[in-house]
Amino acid sequence: MSLLKVEDLRVSYRRIGMLRAAISREPATFDAVAGVSFEIEAGKTMGLVGESGSGKSTIARTLIGLKRPAAGSIRFDGREIGDAGRTEWARLRREMSMMWQDPIGSLSPRLTVGSLVTEPLKIHGRRVPEGEAARLLKLVGLPPEFAPRYPHQLSGGQARRVGVARALALDPKLLIADEPTAALDMSVQGEVLNLLAEVQRRSGVAILVITHNLNVVRHITDTMAIMYLGRFVEHGTTAEIFERPRHPYTEALLSANLEPDPDRRAERVELSGEVPSPVNRPSGCDFHTRCPHARSDCSDAPPAWSAPGGHGYRCFYPLG
Repeated sequence: MSLLKVEDLRVSYRRIGMLRAAISREPATFDAVAGVSFEIEAGKTMGLVGESGSGKSTIARTLIGLKRPAAGSIRFDGREIGDAGRTEWARLRREMSMMWQDPIGSLSPRLTVGSLVTEPLKIHGRRVPEGEAARLLKLVGLPPEFAPRYPHQLSGGQARRVGVARALALDPKLLIADEPTAALDMSVQGEVLNLLAEVQRRSGVAILVITHNLNVVRHITDTMAIMYLGRFVEHGTTAEIFERPRHPYTEALLSANLEPDPDRRAERVELSGEVPSPVNRPSGCDFHTRCPHARSDCSDAPPAWSAPGGHGYRCFYPLG
């Protein structure tokens, strides 16, 4: 049984300029996430990839209860949590943790590192054992001498490790990592990714990684989903998507990915135009206004989701 199972999730936001929307009789809300489905098993890692504004962080905020879904189902460890109340979420947040995108900005400047990593225990009314801060710091490769330091005394990589220790303080079953390597040097990125893999190997925690970095996805994830304008356009195993992408948007993203091999020459797929707004979606396929393979009928109706062999995509004319 999957640890996390999301079915047809839809998340809406109110539009800016409600008076103008009322006068024009346009919808007062728009879907930032428009019907996505996925599963994550315990001990596995899934990557969520897409341009800024595609809905990735909205999914994360909904999974941890900061945003309520407009429709769909979220089942965690066999229980429906999409409509959970405050009491239920207080318990659920012991089993889910979030690593925020800004490694230093997400840490209170008024607390020491030792207080930061043990704060989740205090919030949930647990006793803080003697030496717990040192144990958590050791878990992420930091010496106990870091406990009395403050966030401004840390490098980006050290702050990210503190964030990992803080997220693991309650031994969660699910860890959501939003851009875990953002603003870090390449060598430090590798250290953080290896740390997450080692933590997962020891604890069996499931991880959802949200990132723009395809090399991160390729390095640590088992499955991945590509988002565009609030919808999944492709979803499957990481190896298969990298080897044989079916959606033109996936092809474009992979062609733009930096390769460490200087002798390798890849054909760059250029996309024209701007990303449409989810407030005013294009007719038919969301991607047809930028797709280099679009045909006349792509604007007539949205394509259905196809998943032959478990490799899912949303396209009338998938790549061979």
